Amino acid sequence: MTIWPPKSDELRRPAYKSLADTLVRAVDAGELRSGDRLPTHRNLAIDLGLSVQTVSRAYDELIRRGVIAGEVGRGTFVRAGRSDTKTPYVPDRENEEFIDFSILMPVFEPMHLETMKQALTRLGADLPASTVSAFRPSTALRKYNGAAVKWLMRCGLVPGTQGLLMTNGNTSAMTIALMTVAGAGDLIVTEELGHHTLKALTRYLGLRIQGLETDAEGIVPAAFAASCRRSAVKAIYLMPSGLNPQTLMMSAERRAELVAIARRHDVLIIENDAWGPLQPGRPAPIAALAPERTFYFTSLTKCIMPGLRFGFLTMPEAFESAAANRHLVTSWMATPLMAEIGSRWIEDGTAEHLLTWQIEALGVRNRLAARVLSGIPFLSSPNGMHIWLPMPGLWTEEAFVAHSRLNGVAIAPGSAFEMSENLRTHGVRICLGAETLQALERGLTIIARLARSNPEPALLTL
Repeated sequence: MTIWPPKSDELRRPAYKSLADTLVRAVDAGELRSGDRLPTHRNLAIDLGLSVQTVSRAYDELIRRGVIAGEVGRGTFVRAGRSDTKTPYVPDRENEEFIDFSILMPVFEPMHLETMKQALTRLGADLPASTVSAFRPSTALRKYNGAAVKWLMRCGLVPGTQGLLMTNGNTSAMTIALMTVAGAGDLIVTEELGHHTLKALTRYLGLRIQGLETDAEGIVPAAFAASCRRSAVKAIYLMPSGLNPQTLMMSAERRAELVAIARRHDVLIIENDAWGPLQPGRPAPIAALAPERTFYFTSLTKCIMPGLRFGFLTMPEAFESAAANRHLVTSWMATPLMAEIGSRWIEDGTAEHLLTWQIEALGVRNRLAARVLSGIPFLSSPNGMHIWLPMPGLWTEEAFVAHSRLNGVAIAPGSAFEMSENLRTHGVRICLGAETLQALERGLTIIARLARSNPEPALLTL
């Protein structure tokens, strides 16, 4: 059964959005490829029995998402390939009743907004002039080094063993790390289910990416060693502390094994620790084991507050100047206002208080998920922001995600995270932080009902 072009009875309201989503699914499935020409607005409207305005609105939405492009005098063409369009989250809430488990974020309650309001009020009374006037990165951010080191020690790093950059969150740090460790054509290896932006980012940078076999702890050392023997691996990108889609927590022994292989083959390590100290009792970061070859990054965004985009990138001292230069050309510097708020919170204990609160809140949500999904196999970590549900019974990923969406619940398909061409593991990521406890229980109940049932054709109506 083909996805594109759709039949009119396969579209749902609002028709423009359903039409746009259908085209994205066709791109993801390989039915439409970059460069394919699309029907004119009028012809597609006639074929589907829609108004020209509806089709035009759908095309405008797709242009906004970067999926298609219009060329004057030539027509409209597919612009994006599969990895460009396969994002795990839905871009917008469809309505007030819509339950969104697709986006990975911490729990946010009115208390967080009040805490930020109080911080801004205090800043209004004693805001340092340098926060809004300094333009040289080293001058503007130097005074925040102490708070940064304090937080990195809270994450398990030893201060003074690596260079340090403050960044506008994890995405900025990830980009700088990749640009610093590798050049065009270099090979990066990672988990077979990895960070959803990594595949596209490496392609934009001209790098090659390869997903490696994983087990219950993450990358299998033998798979990493075999890849190093076959090819010149420049860096290994790891999410060892529950952040990866399958919530895998890497033991201290596994971390040491991978470090030994990296040293043997002179491979650099990029460690994504976006959650920071959110998981109590986790092993020490890989950067603490191998500071001479590890680029480590974390931030306050995931574990403290979504809007606090203030992060830290550490790297071997030999790469400090190169990383700083790449930071300059991509971001110039971390936003001083965010650095001021984040540093104050680290120094006065607010960050620690919010971290403790977040750990407890996510613990409650994970226990709720375990109760509602009782008897259904899934993967989780005690204080993680998401769970991983392997495909139950005869379900396919696409069908399970579609049926969940029809029931008003958005979840992330595992294919959005795939780094391997021959992926053996299929499932969905279900995020626990974005909704109220009541909505969380309601949405998980819907997912549990689907998981315990047999798949049926999805009946879509206008």
